[in-house]
Amino acid sequence: MSAPARRVALRGRRRTSEGTESALGPGVALIADLAVQRGDFRLEAELTVSQGEVTAVMGPSGAGKSTLLAAIAGAVRLTEGSIRLADGTLVTRRRHPSAATRGVVMLGQDARLFPHLSVRDNVAFGLAVRGLAKDRARQVADEWLWRVGLSGSGSHRPRELSGGQQQRVALARALAVSPRLLLLDEPLTGLDAETAAETRAVVHDQLSSTRTTTLVVTHDAFDAAALARQVVVIEGGRVMQRGLVSRVLAAPATRFVAAAAGLNRVTGAADGGLWRAPGIDGDIRLASAEPAAEQDGAALVAVFRPADVRLARAAESTWTGAVRVARDQPSAVGEWLARVTRLEPTPGGARVHTAKPDVVVDVPAAQLAALGLGPGDPVRLSVDRSDVRLLADG
Repeated sequence: MSAPARRVALRGRRRTSEGTESALGPGVALIADLAVQRGDFRLEAELTVSQGEVTAVMGPSGAGKSTLLAAIAGAVRLTEGSIRLADGTLVTRRRHPSAATRGVVMLGQDARLFPHLSVRDNVAFGLAVRGLAKDRARQVADEWLWRVGLSGSGSHRPRELSGGQQQRVALARALAVSPRLLLLDEPLTGLDAETAAETRAVVHDQLSSTRTTTLVVTHDAFDAAALARQVVVIEGGRVMQRGLVSRVLAAPATRFVAAAAGLNRVTGAADGGLWRAPGIDGDIRLASAEPAAEQDGAALVAVFRPADVRLARAAESTWTGAVRVARDQPSAVGEWLARVTRLEPTPGGARVHTAKPDVVVDVPAAQLAALGLGPGDPVRLSVDRSDVRLLADG
């Protein structure tokens, strides 16, 4: 749908929904069909979340992920469209109920604990605001601290806890009030790898046991796979892909998703059951264990892991004007020539980035030292058909 048509559709839906409230269908916690304009940036997104389900929202920086959460939480107003919650709460451009009215709780990278209160009283705060007696609220807070692995820490001040422990307290505070919808905005980003792993496990366990409907924003495929069942991918303010996390990561529709999933994704075309695309000098061809069923010329994507690509130096090269051309031109299916654009160090060696087409290759440290590669060097790449999947593009 074109942008003008999309805006007309959103306005039409908004006019029909103004002033009405109705509960969603069985098992549905949230339906959002919205647009938010912030300066030159515009977010347009449709989203449905089931009761008790954790849905990840992935995308690169600046894609609109946090804007989506802010709109659902009530931190920004809708430009067009609507948000409907399971209890019948309706949000539109003109109707802007508070986060408390919506039953939405948001947790970000900063735990935002009250520094002057004890850990116990931080967790009890929301319960007391909702009318629970102080003593009972503190008792429930202690129960939640036990659930997140912080039993006995109730009397401490937040400054006495580590960053990971503070995030656990914030999670306990959020879940203690039984929110209709929990929004997690990259809560693990500021933690070191070990602490993030421990906190991720706690978050997973608590979301699973409480069956709290949750939207978790992340750029990390590991977080999405560990915490969520469904994923929505947003890029440039638009939803680019959605579905089960495992399926989306296995069949990435964009280069961002492929990179997040640790895959190469190269676009080309169907050619007699193979994949064909321009290489450094002429066409290259790839095959997969399952030949392409698309009609010749149809857009086709080749997907394969960086670790499955073999790399060797190309034969001696010559200069033709300002262009460096390798003498050997492989013609076999699954082999092609490329040029190194940069090397990215990894714990076990390096990721070698090549161009025409853009492909990343994982090279072990021992092989890397023997190759002596640098930017601009021509290399021969190859990949077995058993390691390649050919997918229709779009």
